[in-house]
Amino acid sequence: MTEIISFKNVSRIYKAAKVTAISDVNLSINEGEFFCLVGPSGCGKSTILRLIGGIELPTSGKIEKPEEVSMVFQTGALLPWMSVEENVSLVNRVKHLPTREIEQQTAKYLQMVDLEAFRFRYPRELSGGQRQRVGIARALAVEPKVLLLDEPFSALDPVTTDEMHNYLLKIWQETGKTIVMVSHSLEEAVLLSDRIAVMKQGGIKEIIEVKLKRPRKEDSREFLKLFEEIKKLLEG
Repeated sequence: MTEIISFKNVSRIYKAAKVTAISDVNLSINEGEFFCLVGPSGCGKSTILRLIGGIELPTSGKIEKPEEVSMVFQTGALLPWMSVEENVSLVNRVKHLPTREIEQQTAKYLQMVDLEAFRFRYPRELSGGQRQRVGIARALAVEPKVLLLDEPFSALDPVTTDEMHNYLLKIWQETGKTIVMVSHSLEEAVLLSDRIAVMKQGGIKEIIEVKLKRPRKEDSREFLKLFEEIKKLLEG
């Protein structure tokens, strides 16, 4: 496998608040991998995501990653005065890509998330799951090599969350993108990921390989066994 993201002894310290978000982290993520970060609040999961996204810079250490990275936020972060189509095409319009190319990319990813019929609607006219699908389409429209997701389904109801899991797996399988996701749900991490980084107190405690075949069943013996294994790591 080809490495696409590498952290070498990376620390991120917020000096004003005297807080060490992550300390001396070493991490390698492979191209095309679905990688998940789990752990308690404040353990540094989102900090790692923001460092990959270039939103923050490391205090020390070295990060190697591609430039083409997009992020999907927890709230979707859509612009309410823009239609679905305008939100998805926004970044490519800012980059002044040719109109035909923008139209093709927008149509391609709206179709992938089953929202082509909603292209002229506004965020207020969509459900929570639909808004997140628009956010994913917008992130994909710029053709990133890495797609980052920061607890994207935590505000959704269980039925919608299940639907979003299916959409995300479909997108990952169809595009071959590298996905790095922060999740507060162990079940979600085991359901979706190739590997799971278990984090505690600003560091990676262990990385677990998920060898379960897809589609995965949450009530299967193998699923429950791995879930309990990760749970014990977090509690230990």
